[in-house]
Formats: sequence, C-alpha cells, structure tokens
Amino acid sequence: MKQNCKGTGMINEEVSTHTAAEDARNDDILIYVNGDIVHRREAKVSVYDSGFMLGDGIWEGLRLYNGRWAFLDEHIDRLFEASRAIDLDLQMTREEVIAALEATRKANQMETDVHARLMFTRGIKKKPFQHPALSVSGPTLVIICEHSKPAIARPMKLATVPHMRGLPMTQDPKLNSHSKLNCILACIAAEKAGADEALMLDVNGFVNTTNACNFFIVRKNEVWTSTGDYCMNGITRQKVIHVCRQLNIPVYEKNFSLVETYGADEAFLTGTFGAQTPVSEIDGRRIGEDYPGPITSRIREGYYQLVKGAQ
Repeated sequence: MKQNCKGTGMINEEVSTHTAAEDARNDDILIYVNGDIVHRREAKVSVYDSGFMLGDGIWEGLRLYNGRWAFLDEHIDRLFEASRAIDLDLQMTREEVIAALEATRKANQMETDVHARLMFTRGIKKKPFQHPALSVSGPTLVIICEHSKPAIARPMKLATVPHMRGLPMTQDPKLNSHSKLNCILACIAAEKAGADEALMLDVNGFVNTTNACNFFIVRKNEVWTSTGDYCMNGITRQKVIHVCRQLNIPVYEKNFSLVETYGADEAFLTGTFGAQTPVSEIDGRRIGEDYPGPITSRIREGYYQLVKGAQ
C-alpha cells in the first residue's frame, strides 16, 4: 500500500513492525504443544521449562502465502543450525518438524495471511538453575499459527538508542534465541523517545539494525544495509539483496554512519512478518516524501514475485 505522507497530516497511531489487523478467529486458534494440538486456553508449559525460566531456546518465524510456507527450507536450515550452535538436540528430523508445522496449520484450516512462531526450548528442569544438565525432559516444542495480516497505518519512526547488538563472543546476534531482553530494552528506549522502534548501532558506531528488523537505506538510487557482522542475517534481508541484484539496483553491505542515514532518500525495514516496511523519520529527521518510496516499491514488487516463485 502506497501512502502519501507529504506535509504534516501523517496519521499518529501507535504502530510496530508487527502491527496486524484484528482477527477474531485468533481467539480460538489451536496450538501445538509437544505433539498435542489444543485450544489456546489449554496450551501450557511448565514454570520449570528452560525457555520460561532462562530464555534457553530457539525459534523461527514463518509466513504462509496461499497454502505454502515462504522460503521454508531456509527457515528450517536456520533452525537446525541454531540447535547445533546451542547444543540442543531437537529429537526430530527436518521432515518431522515440517509435519508438525503443517499439522498445526491444517488443524486451524489456515491457507494464507498466517504467521507462525515455531519454538524449541531445552525442556523442563529439575531445579531452577541454568546448567543445561538440569533439563530432565524435553525438548519442548510449541507452534503458534495466527491469522495475521499486516496493518501498519503509517510509516515507521525510529530513534537511535544506546543499546547495541552484542559481539559474537557475548550473545551472537545471528542466533534466533529466546533471550531477547537486549532488544526489548532497546525498543523501550525508542518508545520513551517517541519512536516506534529502535535503531541500534554496532560496536564500532556504524548503523546496524533495529530491535526487531533489518535496516536498509536508499541513497542516490543505491541500496545500503549493514555489513551483517553484528545483526541477524535475516532471510528477508537476503531476499531483498537478491531482488536488488535481479533488478540491477546497486546494493551494498557496508559500514555507514548516522550522518549518511539522515541524508537518505528512503529507508525501510525487512522481516518475515512485514516484508518491507517504510520508515519516514529517524531521530526527528524526515526521510523521503512518499511511502513506500520508488526504490522500495520496486523491491517490494520483486520480493512478492519471488515469494510466488518459491511456491
């Protein structure tokens, strides 16, 4: 949807990159919990679960278009790579994980405009302490599928925050872990500053990512994003880079500063849920005139063509 937000008449609704249209069907969704598919009111895990107690788990977000999960193989690849990184035996094959996802979708009779959250934790612990050996049963697998259609009323406003994505030797930002407190604190700081989402710098002071999405700018018909060294290398991020190359739009993964960002012609965020979400303001500076801008619109069209082809 193209929004002309010239002048000062921009809608001032609270939004996030995950703002979705209300859908009453979500009141009665069925959720997968360790092999059972139950009503959301009955979907529970133990207070001794590693995910609840310590954020010890991994997850994937997936999007359903016309009965097919977009870029499913890449999401499952990333899930199993994360499981190896944290030494978590999922005790399921790729095919079994996909079958569980599909069983949840079919139980809910879902066909399109669906977002899934697939979560593995290290399971139930016998004592409330962090050592992995204390997990005595598990892993725990929960799959939530919701009817979820993006409904962002206006472009996003960002604020730069002091919180940074960590170095690989602390908590590697390339890992989709349940431990998201750093990003949540960044989001809170941005909201306190009157913005919708946080723009986070890397350890060297270059523009990096937001608390929930990858970040891109357009300058003089070139598309820039961070090097990827200090952020989640998102699947949608990768697809945008691919689309730019297909469309002969110059695209660079590089270091760039806030000064260069403030002078951008366009800016947008990428993620599985929102695909490409326009940004209109960064630290009070207006970015661009039309939302999405012309380059973002071309990328968005190319991305959805890619989604169709992946099906």
